[in-house]
Amino acid sequence: MKTTNNTTIALLLIIVSALTACSQASQATIATITPKPFGTPTHVITPTQVVTPTPRAFSGAQAYEDVQYQASLGPRTPGSEAHDQIVSWILDELKLANWNAEIQELQNGQTIKNVIGKRGDTGPLIIIGAHYDSRFIADQDPDPNLRSQAVIGANDGASGVAVLLELARTLPDNLPFRLWLVFFDAEDNGGIEGWDWIMGSRAFVAALQEKPEAAVIIDMIGDSNLNIPIEQNSNPALVEEIWQVAKNLGYENIFLNQPGYSMIDDHTPFLEAGIPAIDIIDFDYPYWHTSQDTPDKVSAASLEIIGKTLSTWLSTR
Repeated sequence: MKTTNNTTIALLLIIVSALTACSQASQATIATITPKPFGTPTHVITPTQVVTPTPRAFSGAQAYEDVQYQASLGPRTPGSEAHDQIVSWILDELKLANWNAEIQELQNGQTIKNVIGKRGDTGPLIIIGAHYDSRFIADQDPDPNLRSQAVIGANDGASGVAVLLELARTLPDNLPFRLWLVFFDAEDNGGIEGWDWIMGSRAFVAALQEKPEAAVIIDMIGDSNLNIPIEQNSNPALVEEIWQVAKNLGYENIFLNQPGYSMIDDHTPFLEAGIPAIDIIDFDYPYWHTSQDTPDKVSAASLEIIGKTLSTWLSTR
């Protein structure tokens, strides 16, 4: 098909105008776009943007991976390289989960390094705690030749840390109270010269500037044959609350409505200070303070039972 000469001239004028506009647009674009190397994400988060992780359910499998990681570093005895690594790792994991996190360094006969994750600005304060250190000696080992070795502490220490970190990742931001997740140092070395039991929690409570509404301690809660009787020093009202939540979740065969041991544990300093506190612990663990307290004795299902019970309890307060 042919066009007349006038039509051709008009079309040429339109094309020239369009090319001029495109050239101007390209020049403007070049002034604002910085070339990116191949593979660079196209969405860049500016400092004014806040990324909030999508809440998910508590995962026992993820908590179990955290137990394995801790054990892979070896015994987390105070003063060791593994101890320093765990402190840094806990701090980093809390920050990745958008918690305000800090190391609380105190003196209590030894240098204490508690790690604290904080969330919330108003309302009453609730504390959930666990110890992260492990014992210098496996003095309960059936083999006398192994009793001088340090303990890996997969259940006695690492299990509680794993549950707290998975709670940090999965709890909502908008809790109607302040929540502190406290990872206590120097809990597990009583009976050794220069050391005592629960040194980290004693130093923590001594430094408290306010009275928490409740403190819940979890310890040795990863046993594959998990049974949680009622620790005899624990606050009865808190026990009733949490045991009822566990029953509602179908865990009444785990959270037993019967008395257990009377423990000196990280809940003790809170009780002595008049703060309602409980100890969730399965002390019927044959590998306690032995060389056999290793990840194969820990169950992801047990970690999930404890984590879901605590997260559900928090959601009802």
